[in-house]
Amino acid sequence: MTDGRAEMSELRVIRGADLTDQTSQSDGMTRRAAVSGDVVGSTTLWMGETRVAPSTASQPHHHGRSETGIYVVSGTPAFSFRNEQGELVRLETEPGDYVYVPPHVPHLEENPSEHTEAVVVIARTTQEAIVVNLHVL
Repeated sequence: MTDGRAEMSELRVIRGADLTDQTSQSDGMTRRAAVSGDVVGSTTLWMGETRVAPSTASQPHHHGRSETGIYVVSGTPAFSFRNEQGELVRLETEPGDYVYVPPHVPHLEENPSEHTEAVVVIARTTQEAIVVNLHVL
């Protein structure tokens, strides 16, 4: 036993149709868990997908102590945050790009496209998706 859970010894496939939205959410985005404690019994990893509708932005948020890796599957999502000088920075991405989000860094994600949904795959260093919604960036 590790952390009260049986030691895992088998690989698991999580079908796209089996992802669950029983995870933290921000307005304007739909997060769905694929690898989590609830889905597969993971203890230190969370992985899933986020879909952002056209012309939509999340509210400002951060992911607590989690480091977050983002892989852009489709669309052209943008990520905004304030740098150490307090200036607003906007990162524009396209399919195939990766984004790193350090722990506790407030940011927002948006899909500037008027017609195409943005889809990203998320991996976090905590077993569950921590989302702390904020009022301002």
